[in-house]
Amino acid sequence: MSTNLQSLSFGSSRSTKSKIINPKFLLPVRTILLLIASNIFMTFAWYYHLKDTGMALWKAILLSWSIAFFEYCLMVPANRLGYAGGFSAFQLKVMQEVITLVVFSVFAVLVLKEKFQWNYLVAFFFLLGAVYFVFRK
Repeated sequence: MSTNLQSLSFGSSRSTKSKIINPKFLLPVRTILLLIASNIFMTFAWYYHLKDTGMALWKAILLSWSIAFFEYCLMVPANRLGYAGGFSAFQLKVMQEVITLVVFSVFAVLVLKEKFQWNYLVAFFFLLGAVYFVFRK
């Protein structure tokens, strides 16, 4: 397993004496940061065209797929890194969904200027319950 993790590492390999931060800590952090970055691209790809509903559909599709390419360039390594590091596919998916909803909520309020309502917050807390249960041993 350590061989797989080394091949997925993004940094230079240093001796264990010079490492300040435990690599077991960095793996989940890298996975989560890649998932966040990926979801930012995904949210723009899927929803940014709603700001200009007069845009031709084929242009919206082309724009969305152009942005989505970068989402895939981050999501695939995030899932591989996380899976090789010990996350299950279910854990990765639930993390991704929660991150997606947080990123989307910020996007909807700031970019699309939609109002955030209390019932959205209640639904979000139920999803956090899903995170609790999927990570429970």
